[in-house]
Amino acid sequence: MQRACALRRFGYRLAMPSIIPCDIAIVGGGLAGGLIALALAKQRPGLDVRIVEGSDSIGGNHLWSFFATDIAQDNRWLVAPLICYGWTHYNIAFPAHRRTLKSAYYSIESERLDAVVRAALPPEAVMTGRKVLAASPTAVVLADGDRIEAKGVIDARGSGDLSLLDLGWQKFVGLEFALEEPHALSGPIVMDATVQQIDGYRFVYTLPLSATRLFIEDTYYSDTPDLARAEPGGANADPVAERVRAYGAAHGWDTRTVTREEWGVLPVAMGGDFEAYWQSGGNKVAKAGMRAGLFHPTTGYSLPDAVRLAALIARASDLSGTALHTLTHDFARRTWRARGFYRMLDKMLFRAAGPDERYRILERFYRLDPQLVRRFYAGQSTMMDKARILTGKPPVPITRALRAIIGGKPA
Repeated sequence: MQRACALRRFGYRLAMPSIIPCDIAIVGGGLAGGLIALALAKQRPGLDVRIVEGSDSIGGNHLWSFFATDIAQDNRWLVAPLICYGWTHYNIAFPAHRRTLKSAYYSIESERLDAVVRAALPPEAVMTGRKVLAASPTAVVLADGDRIEAKGVIDARGSGDLSLLDLGWQKFVGLEFALEEPHALSGPIVMDATVQQIDGYRFVYTLPLSATRLFIEDTYYSDTPDLARAEPGGANADPVAERVRAYGAAHGWDTRTVTREEWGVLPVAMGGDFEAYWQSGGNKVAKAGMRAGLFHPTTGYSLPDAVRLAALIARASDLSGTALHTLTHDFARRTWRARGFYRMLDKMLFRAAGPDERYRILERFYRLDPQLVRRFYAGQSTMMDKARILTGKPPVPITRALRAIIGGKPA
């Protein structure tokens, strides 16, 4: 009896482990996993789908944004219920160039993703607070001893071994503020690079969520993934968060009341061994999201790829573990191969331009045709787009650009 009480006190289960059968098990309840669960619930309502997430909510603590043109018309049914905010235009600002671009732009809050997933699936299907020890093509072993036996498993638990890729880094800290007075912004500022250039290419991203709510994010395209943060409860201020506050104060906004904070480090791909990276995330297991290498090499955007893959899975006739592995692997491999141009541009950004000169490359880019810009963000640049990006007066010396493209790890 005393031993049983002690086990309960330390969180150990006394019941015998359970076997949980289902059709599809999705491991990882982030954006990619949540979208797959929603797509299957909508298109294949007869399936028994389980989504397993170690934290207490689906989606974590995130704000995802995308352009309307990032999502194919046939797939918009998947994201439409998730949209929390929308605008008809956005702004960019550089030291020598400012512009307003007319393009529909939307944002999704993770709380909304969590609510929509829970509404779409039976309560027992959303298995939050359950840590996963291992996943195979047809089984998931949980830390509490339970085991899910599925016809097919999809692993969407973050990244594989990123050391197998040639990477730069995009890192950010975002704060959401409740203001005393309206801010007067009519649309997002997607990129403000008029700020001091620190730790590589730096810009500030601002979303007006309501008349008195602002989300401000300080972003760095850096050579290292290190993000200086203050220790919780420590005496030192958070340097990046302080820059966010200073930016808001410089614009006359009251930054005293913070309602939410978000931070992260995303890979910017310049090359690497895709097959080795895929294998590092688990042998013969279907994958999604970062674990599948599905993110825009330059922007770090993962939502468009996550939508495409979720819709593809929902339309598949064979959802066995083997078939899902083939489907997701082939989709990710095709996507990787099609994006060599963006990885080449990333080499130029990180290796041909000095850290304090990188903004010039983006400044020139944003002078180009708005349709070209839209296709770039969607990862669908045409041959003419690529030629236009590379022609004209280059923002960095040609010799340095060529050395950057030729050098480094194999693409």
